[in-house]
Amino acid sequence: MNPAIDRTITVDRLAFEDRAYIRSSHDSPGGRGINASCVIHAFGGKTLAIAPSGGAEGKRLSKFLQGCGFEVALVSIRHEIRTNLTITDRQGVTASLNEAGPKLSAEEYGAVEALVRQRLGPARWLLLCGSLPPGVPTDFYGRLIEAARASGASSLLDTDGPALREGLEAGPSVVAPNQHEAERLLSRALLTRSQFLDAAAGIQRMGAGATILSLGSRGAIGAKSGGSLMEALPPRVDAVCPIGAGDALAAAFTWSMTNSDDFADALRWGVAAGTASAKLPGLAFASLEETKEIYRQVELRRVE
Repeated sequence: MNPAIDRTITVDRLAFEDRAYIRSSHDSPGGRGINASCVIHAFGGKTLAIAPSGGAEGKRLSKFLQGCGFEVALVSIRHEIRTNLTITDRQGVTASLNEAGPKLSAEEYGAVEALVRQRLGPARWLLLCGSLPPGVPTDFYGRLIEAARASGASSLLDTDGPALREGLEAGPSVVAPNQHEAERLLSRALLTRSQFLDAAAGIQRMGAGATILSLGSRGAIGAKSGGSLMEALPPRVDAVCPIGAGDALAAAFTWSMTNSDDFADALRWGVAAGTASAKLPGLAFASLEETKEIYRQVELRRVE
């Protein structure tokens, strides 16, 4: 719902109160949903990306996506879409600066909702990704979760703040917060393994069929209804740019679920994709072959 032009700047060294020299700058289409479609398509899955788009940057987004290889449906809006800035250095230190996005009218976000409902028919999964731009009601994702359920599709919710809380109330099939999003949702810090496990289980009980709590280099915790918990532990790697790794995790998880409907294996694929993508410079996503290499090294542990 809040796509962007992602500008990734690589510098020699990123440090506060000191200058850095730009080594490279690269623009690409962005937003969690766009990123998820890129990963699913690269893995051989069939995906449709739906997003609002407007202004000169919206035209650039459309041009970028013309050669992406997957189907895209952009809903025209009046205002300019946002530009997000990621700054990273050769040691993997990264800063991410995101704009809030354009204000959408009721007619504009209503057009997006209508298009999603129209295209839900053959879909097996609906991924609801990213922040809601100004003007969009916080129950927007919740309404689409209910629409997916009515059409027989599973849903994955990957957002933050009030949209996450209200989306959970609608009962998504899976919710996929990262550590910071979970801390904001639960209004407490998460520091230890025990706290991570409790948080994953607690968020699942808030309404989702299952929870994937993404923990960056520490992997992820999966919690399913019935109280079962599992950890997916990645190998140690040299992370170059972790931005977008969570998008890769959610996308690879969903791709795997469409192939085998095995939650534990899908969790393993998700962590493998996030880890493999974090090894790459800039905002880039690992190929299926690169992900397979990490997948073989991801350890699954069931928590009794």
